[in-house]
Amino acid sequence: MAPEPTSTGPVSDAALLAAHVDGDPDAFGTLFARHRDRLWAVALRTCADPETAADGLQEGMIAAFRRASSYRGDAAVTTWLHRIVVNACLDRLRAAKVRRAEPLPEDLDQVEPVRAAPSAPADPADRALAGERREQVRAALATLPPEQRAAVVLVDMEGYPVAEVAAILECAEGTVKSRCSRARARLAVLLAEVLDVAEPSSPAPRTAEGNPVAGPDVGSLSRRGPPAEATAPAPTAD
Repeated sequence: MAPEPTSTGPVSDAALLAAHVDGDPDAFGTLFARHRDRLWAVALRTCADPETAADGLQEGMIAAFRRASSYRGDAAVTTWLHRIVVNACLDRLRAAKVRRAEPLPEDLDQVEPVRAAPSAPADPADRALAGERREQVRAALATLPPEQRAAVVLVDMEGYPVAEVAAILECAEGTVKSRCSRARARLAVLLAEVLDVAEPSSPAPRTAEGNPVAGPDVGSLSRRGPPAEATAPAPTAD
């Protein structure tokens, strides 16, 4: 049974991970449930393909489940989990050389999105135009090299600080900034038409403190949870 919440609030991620290492059969499931939506969103946008993302998330969570004892507390548990999942996704992309421009499934609005959700267009023509614009953005994202896509997804779309993204991707902060800069430059070319029709009065993007200014507004994305098969792994005997 997972640890009970304390008088000061919910059980910490570190305490849940420690309980899992000590043999608690429910602790890792509780930890995964707490972070699964955010991990799924990052996996989807990094892979640009639902099947690959589901596989990457599943592989990452199995690896985290089995390697929990290797966690040393040098980074937040959520950073450690993101590192494992992103690396699993990047490994799949490199191995398969995935460069398909398939639509990216829609993301989470409730998890501190970089931009607030606009109201849906009431007019069918406006709705079609908005959908076409989103498809252009998703296709453009899918053309980026995996490392650049991971960096720009984590910084510009998920709003993580550059320092934390550097920890997740295990590279220097300057490397993260360089990858984001190159990704934004490519997106600016691919999305020139989208940028031309962007609303001039759009509010400035919200970014975490210390982050570079985000790229073009790609529109808010609605909630989409992970597939049923992307669940916390059951304990297995090694």
